[in-house]
Amino acid sequence: MFLFIVYIYLSFLIGASLQHNNQVKGERALIWLSTSTTILKARRCFLMILQRSSSLRSCLHIPMSSTKYHTAAIICWLCGIKGTSSYQQNKDNTNNISRKALRGFKLIECHSLPISQLTESLVNAFNKYENDLECQKDVYVCYKLPSSKLNLIYRRDDSLGLNDIETSNRYNIDTTGLVCCWPSEEVLAYYCINHSDMFRSKKVLELGSGYGLAGLVIAASTNADEVVISDGNPQVVEYIQKNISINAETFGETKVKSMILHWDKEQATELLNTFDIIVASDCTFFKQFHQSLARIVKSLLKPSATSQAIFLSPKRGYSLDKFLEIIKENGMCCELIENYDPTVWNLHKKYVAGDDRTWPNYDKEHCYPLLVRISSFSE
Repeated sequence: MFLFIVYIYLSFLIGASLQHNNQVKGERALIWLSTSTTILKARRCFLMILQRSSSLRSCLHIPMSSTKYHTAAIICWLCGIKGTSSYQQNKDNTNNISRKALRGFKLIECHSLPISQLTESLVNAFNKYENDLECQKDVYVCYKLPSSKLNLIYRRDDSLGLNDIETSNRYNIDTTGLVCCWPSEEVLAYYCINHSDMFRSKKVLELGSGYGLAGLVIAASTNADEVVISDGNPQVVEYIQKNISINAETFGETKVKSMILHWDKEQATELLNTFDIIVASDCTFFKQFHQSLARIVKSLLKPSATSQAIFLSPKRGYSLDKFLEIIKENGMCCELIENYDPTVWNLHKKYVAGDDRTWPNYDKEHCYPLLVRISSFSE
């Protein structure tokens, strides 16, 4: 009963935050609802009750698939908060993707494609994904890179369902890779494009990649020898593999593969100390994962003076600082860089000053990713 009350409270916080357009507060509550194993169990009970309450769902006009919106809308409805949810406003919009719809630095030119259009253009080459391409929970985004393009499959931001929660509970993992696409990954991808020389002929690993934008950009733009794109959630890794397959012709001689990789598990011997570069974006938020994340970086990074890990993460309170402390405790060196790219820095300053209002409620603590360079050797 206590967990149910906590869940109701957090759901109310999301609903109120969405109602008043406070995305930072809503994001914090959404992270809790999406990742805490204990809260996930409470949510599962809540969703099962809701699933049986067809009259309530029909009254709200919200489908079962839109977990984060129907939860907020239900609590708003029960508490008398009026207003139309963003899901209801955009339910027929194929551009409705978390990262691109409401916030982000918009550093890489992109546009969404209707599922039917991309299916028609790729069906002959990729028949094995034809049924998946027809699934209305997915949407496609075409990214324009300097010398090529990438087509990525994303989940619509309203499609998290009960089966996703069950998978999360079964594997003891979070659902952040499915719930939302984080702005830091686009910044990481942009950074990799502008520093492509550092990846040439290197073996690269992306940790906690989500849909794999940064890793795919490295594979398509940098002439890396091999790129491994990993995540701990098997459902996310399925999307990574699809994205690798539909872009295979873009990678040239670069070998690209997906991998389920849990930070807290012992890794296969053939992976140890083999990667020249490890990249990750917004992977330092959860303090309970800091030790395992630091250990996996140390164990997989090649013992060389030129090997390094590049992390892009917002401060998020003391979370990033705590992670840097643990990196040092594990015998590695790290460098924190605030201004690492003039374009990103200038956008950041405009958002902070309010000169650019395209990112409502921009908060530098939670939105601006700092660059962390990690190595096993001191300079």
